[in-house]
Amino acid sequence: MLIPRAALIAYSTEGDPHDESSRSYFLEVRAIGSDGIMREGRPVTVEFMNALVRNYSESYTAGIPHGIIPPRLLFCNPTIGNEKYVWYSPPGKRVMFFVRDLGIENGEYNVPGIVYEAGMDTLNVYAYKGDKPDYDTELYAAPFFNVTGESVCLGSAGIRKPEDITYAGLLEYWEKRFWMTEFSHLGSLGNPTKSNLVLVTKASKDRPFDLDELKPLDKLKLKDILK
Repeated sequence: MLIPRAALIAYSTEGDPHDESSRSYFLEVRAIGSDGIMREGRPVTVEFMNALVRNYSESYTAGIPHGIIPPRLLFCNPTIGNEKYVWYSPPGKRVMFFVRDLGIENGEYNVPGIVYEAGMDTLNVYAYKGDKPDYDTELYAAPFFNVTGESVCLGSAGIRKPEDITYAGLLEYWEKRFWMTEFSHLGSLGNPTKSNLVLVTKASKDRPFDLDELKPLDKLKLKDILK
């Protein structure tokens, strides 16, 4: 529970109501006792204001990534409350985990190119054809379990987001949350592939993923999510 400890009071001269710079300001801080009564006022020091600004900044910038921008990152908005990051991974092999009921063994499987779209606590994934997507690349339903349309049902992989995180670390965090969670169920829209997803997944273990199995998402293109 937060307890009031002090009150910051701002005084100003009248000045020109249309020109803030014409006013003079004075700041006063008053301690608040355990009885809830304000004590005598005293001028605010530079040290006090520096500490106030520092604590406020740390509270509202914690979790904002920093550092070198990875070449795979296509879009980013780190604004608190409006976070959005879009990046891709080229086609290749991924280690995948499955619940026993699916009858698919854990291991490395070939997957198509993937586009990730992460928010504050949401993740969308899309598939694409080719090695590297461009602005007009068509997006397809991601051929995986735990995904409805493009929305991922995030499991409990026990991956914690680092407090001091780089852009590369952020991408790694979200990819781990997706790939290290057990694939367990079809999304509510059913098979995201043209054939049975279990058979499609098993077939991709020893040979490249069959791109003909991908289903388009209402003519959605990469440029449509880079906003």
